[in-house]
Amino acid sequence: MKRSIQGISLVLASMLVFDGTSRGQSLPAQGQDKPHVVSLAELSKDSLQVAQTRHADEEAVRNLFSNEDGQKALKSAHLDYQRVDKAVSQLSDEDLARLARRSRQAEADFAAGRLSNGSAILIVALIAATIILVTVFVQLNHS
Repeated sequence: MKRSIQGISLVLASMLVFDGTSRGQSLPAQGQDKPHVVSLAELSKDSLQVAQTRHADEEAVRNLFSNEDGQKALKSAHLDYQRVDKAVSQLSDEDLARLARRSRQAEADFAAGRLSNGSAILIVALIAATIILVTVFVQLNHS
């Protein structure tokens, strides 16, 4: 009696599972019966915007070091431009965005005459040192 109940249960279960597939129909995959919340186009657009923002932030920071005052600041702080440039690409998006804001503000202040040459050089040196320290700290944490 116990075996016949198990056999009937097995037959019923297989009928439920294979009911649609025996006639060439497939069972819907879990989660595919609902439309996607975010389209592929939106994801692509968002990732492109993130990449463009990062590129603009990297350029803002690098621009601060590439001009004559930036080069003087790096030399006075005994920092190598190549090392700073390499470190910029290793910064997290958040750290890079923060330093890009400071770089843009420093350039705007200097252009408007609100900073002296000495102050601008000091700010550039501090930003460069911050970049190197952040990347060294990140590398130490990953080791």
